[in-house]
Amino acid sequence: MRLFKYEKSNSVLIFLAITLLILLWSSQSGSIVLAPAISFMILFGIPLYFMKPMPIFATGGDRLVRYMFVAICSFIFIFLIAPILIIVPLSFNIEPYFTFTEGMLNFEASAFSLRWYEDIVRNGMLAPDAVTGWWSDMWNNAQWIRSTRNSFFIATISALIATTLGTIAALGLSRPEMPYRTLITSLLISPMIVPLVITATGMFFFYSEINLAKTYTGVILAHATLGIPFVIITVTATLSSFDRNLIKASQSLGAHGWMTFRRVIMPLIMPGMISGALFAFITSLDEVVAVIFIADVEQRTIPRQMFSGIREQISPTILAVATILVLISIVLLTVIELLRRRSERMRGITPN
Repeated sequence: MRLFKYEKSNSVLIFLAITLLILLWSSQSGSIVLAPAISFMILFGIPLYFMKPMPIFATGGDRLVRYMFVAICSFIFIFLIAPILIIVPLSFNIEPYFTFTEGMLNFEASAFSLRWYEDIVRNGMLAPDAVTGWWSDMWNNAQWIRSTRNSFFIATISALIATTLGTIAALGLSRPEMPYRTLITSLLISPMIVPLVITATGMFFFYSEINLAKTYTGVILAHATLGIPFVIITVTATLSSFDRNLIKASQSLGAHGWMTFRRVIMPLIMPGMISGALFAFITSLDEVVAVIFIADVEQRTIPRQMFSGIREQISPTILAVATILVLISIVLLTVIELLRRRSERMRGITPN
């Protein structure tokens, strides 16, 4: 007996009807709603077409709830993603404005340019048109390149520290004989809960007393503190399904503690460790509040440079840098999702 029926034809008809209504409404209301209308068509139609068919015994109310759920999710995605995606075409604007010009709306090739991406590597250079010494000048003097160098250096070191300390903490908190596990876990993940301004203020006063403020070490430690909770959560989630009998079996075969961790535990929790490290890296790469409090001009990162640019000299170069950061975040989140699926396959769970 077939419990599912093919519903793509009905979904297509409903999608076409809703699309027609939206287009009629947008034509009456003006072009200002055309972009949201197209976004809704894409975000509503694609999931509706590729969703699994409902059981044959599903009622009309069940189908209505399903379509309403897809519509609500589509609206949520519009309001969350549209503000992010709108900066991408604006970063190619040839004019120094944060608005769509008439040429861009008419898709004229002359209205688009890579001048703001070029400004990322040329802004601040002593001799941007020089033939010799150009690379050295760009690496040492270009403001955005220096900020990028600082951001990736600080994010890499802080992610390594957060991964090491967070993994050790997760291993200890996962043991059933650990006393006060709930209290200690709450304290360790408190940087995610406490407002960042309060945390950064406390770090500033503490690091000032021990002469770590306005140094790379202080910024790295601050970002590592903010990244540790992500590592603890991801590694603890991986350890929740870990079979501790494997540890006893390894010890019964003569393996000592370090060999047991390296040969048994670490391969199984590696996806969680890498996911936590990537989360810590993204957190450090996007963090600006702690940098404002703790860092000096020499430790200026990309978010701090963007914040200064908005306050002092607003330029579409900020949009170009933001577009690059969005692409980096998409790549890292894709890697995290692939690692999650790999972890589920290793645990015998089929990912959805």
